Amino acid sequence: MAAQKINEAHEHITKAEKCLKTSLTKWKPDFDSAASEYAKAAVCFKNAKQYDQAKDAYLKEAEYHTENKTAIEQAGMMMKEQKKMPEAIQYIEKACMMYMENGTPDTAAMALDRAGKLIEPINLEKAVDLYQKAAGVFENEDRLRQAVELLGKASRLLVRLKRLDEAAVALQKEKNMYKEIENFPMCFKKTTAQVLVHLHRGDFVAADKCVRESYSLPGYSGSEDCVAMETLLQGYDEQDEDQVYRVCNSPLLKYMDNDYAKLAISLKVPGGGGKKKKAAAAPQGGAGGAPSAAKDEEDDEYEGGLC
Repeated sequence: MAAQKINEAHEHITKAEKCLKTSLTKWKPDFDSAASEYAKAAVCFKNAKQYDQAKDAYLKEAEYHTENKTAIEQAGMMMKEQKKMPEAIQYIEKACMMYMENGTPDTAAMALDRAGKLIEPINLEKAVDLYQKAAGVFENEDRLRQAVELLGKASRLLVRLKRLDEAAVALQKEKNMYKEIENFPMCFKKTTAQVLVHLHRGDFVAADKCVRESYSLPGYSGSEDCVAMETLLQGYDEQDEDQVYRVCNSPLLKYMDNDYAKLAISLKVPGGGGKKKKAAAAPQGGAGGAPSAAKDEEDDEYEGGLC
């Protein structure tokens, strides 16, 4: 079956090369027909799992059919099949630039999102860059719901990378977008995330400011999120480890996105000289008590806090 597909691919390439030849009676190459044959060859190579040859055929298709930008993205996907992720991302990014130039920014943003998902397991920094670029494209097109979803991905990865200053900026941008589209419950959640990030940065003033600014959000004052953050900030300011522990291990924080949940369970008051919870089986890295809903194998990632 594979051999048959490879033979078919080579037949299509022969036809493509013939389309590109000129003669006394054929003055111009037939680029469209050549591109079509290269596209067929690429599919045959792909089906035969000859990904490198499929990539070359897709690039030839793109060369002769300049309106078809997806061929370059497909070349990137052939690199992905060979686990050559950096090369795959290069081709996809090139395709995205061409999508933008061709007036199809939505397609570019979706391709950048796909590229981010591909590279995330092996390169978090590059994934952050791709998600932020995709968010920027959607934002420029006034598609804020799509933009804020991608910003959220970038924010979580920035926390995972311990790039907390950047995470704080990204979270503020997320919160502003949710406010603009009037998704106030998500604004509440982003305020909680902001407080955790700022406290791990050692910036109590910034954390307190986030809560105070959120009082202007409809429904925030007196809400569960608001009361929890006020209690957390009070306990942190008074170096009351027991109070900080209770808030950080409450369901509201334990069942946040995993990266923020780990910030919560690892948060410690400065100095650690306040009132402590005297539980005999206090987990390492937390202030004591029940285990977090965050992944157990990663619970010590923020051991001792970041402040």
